[in-house]
Amino acid sequence: MTNAQSDRSMATLAGGCFWCLEAVFENVIGVDRVVSGYMGGATVNPSYEQVCTGRTGHAEVVQISFDPLVISFSELLEIFFAIHDPTTKDRQGHDVGTQYRSAVFFHDGDQQAIAQAKIHELEAAGIWPAKFVTQVAAAETFYPAEDYHQGYFRAHPAQAYCAGVVAPKVAKFRQKFGDKLKCR
Repeated sequence: MTNAQSDRSMATLAGGCFWCLEAVFENVIGVDRVVSGYMGGATVNPSYEQVCTGRTGHAEVVQISFDPLVISFSELLEIFFAIHDPTTKDRQGHDVGTQYRSAVFFHDGDQQAIAQAKIHELEAAGIWPAKFVTQVAAAETFYPAEDYHQGYFRAHPAQAYCAGVVAPKVAKFRQKFGDKLKCR
């Protein structure tokens, strides 16, 4: 699905803390904008505190605006599945709860098919030691997270969580996908 700019597409991904995903994807060629937020729950316009209780049903997500002529949805998924563990249900490392689940919220039938094919491909390759638990579901209403969450890693690289959790994911991305970096 394209957003307001007819030549751009939208991807919405959940894979643990949105700070990690945002920090990686804002460095990917062809990505114009990354917004941290919430999707997949029942509460209208949830707050971070509400989502953290696990009772709203929302996942922490990033919504990515990208140029499909520069980077494909499939390539974004390759990065996504390399920087988080798609085999752990409702958790990433020490972050535990349904808000940290692995999910691809597709915006059209093509994205749905690509996500399902990518999961099948990676499972068959045996890259991860267990079966994927990644949810593939239709995109729902996206609620941007509070302003202080946007660009969090850029603003607070020395903060303990950023230094200990986010920075290693960014480093892994840079090492594995150097050809996809905006600035080399």
